[in-house]
Amino acid sequence: MDTGILILRLLVGLLVAGHGVQKVSSHLGGRGLEGGTEEFRADGFRGGVLTALAAGGGQIGSGLLLAAGLLTPLAATGAVGVMTVALTVKWHNGLWVQNDGYEYPLVLIGTATALATTGPGAWSLDAVLGLTPCSAWWGAPVLVAGLGSGLLARLLLHRHADPAAAGR
Repeated sequence: MDTGILILRLLVGLLVAGHGVQKVSSHLGGRGLEGGTEEFRADGFRGGVLTALAAGGGQIGSGLLLAAGLLTPLAATGAVGVMTVALTVKWHNGLWVQNDGYEYPLVLIGTATALATTGPGAWSLDAVLGLTPCSAWWGAPVLVAGLGSGLLARLLLHRHADPAAAGR
């Protein structure tokens, strides 16, 4: 079981971190911080560079912590939060990824929540440092806090359409 959890942590954590790297640099196919900023503006977010840095930093940090199995509930909460924002951006496209839907962010949210519930396994920094609590109860608070933080970020940072401008 620990081998499976390790594989899952590495896969999901490094993919989440990779998404963050793409938002703030030209590595891993990213378009640099300017490209990340443009992406958020195109998706209707305000804040420009700070929004891209916060999102990219959140993804890099939570992804690397998740991959390492360090502070797993906190890492999972961060991953759920940033992927919730991504889900809200893609929501209008429906579920399936071939239509630029929210399938992929939903899978990452579910996986991060599952890892918080199962714990990071024996081959993790949490286990080495003795930080592995009985984690069966972590799933619900991680999901609630992650979804809440992602929805709050969306609410605070997303520009709302001007109803008067829609009629012009």
